[in-house]
Amino acid sequence: MFSAIKSLLLGPDEEAAPKFDDLQVAVVALLVRAATTDANFSDDERHTIRRITADAFGLAPSDVDALVATAESEEAGTIDLHRWAQAIKRGYDETERLELIEKMWEVVYADGVLDDYEANLLRRVAGLIYVPDRESGEARQRVRARLGLLDRPARSLET
Repeated sequence: MFSAIKSLLLGPDEEAAPKFDDLQVAVVALLVRAATTDANFSDDERHTIRRITADAFGLAPSDVDALVATAESEEAGTIDLHRWAQAIKRGYDETERLELIEKMWEVVYADGVLDDYEANLLRRVAGLIYVPDRESGEARQRVRARLGLLDRPARSLET
């Protein structure tokens, strides 16, 4: 009874909220950065981030929401990419880092358009987490093929 009254007065217990490790936050923060780099965070990009997060970490929908919210908040307060890159390099092997780059390509292509700022971000992130340009380019082509974008120019800008 006291816990119910305490919860009502003080809000939910902090320990009841899910805790995410640095790697999970870093991965989702990079996906969010990829989606927001062009200043247009579309519903398609949000859906793609939620799906990738659920698949990557095997989380329930409510935990996916909490992790994405945490990552968005952390990303909003982070200026550079080094914080995320360090967590990725510590937690992921070479194959997992390449898979992350492929997931980032999937997010930026979710709206069917690659902006110059998005392409630049992917080049920088790939360099920071030691994914060679060639492998990043191959990941990009796999995503374009999967999304049926091979018949479009590789980089098209909305006008």
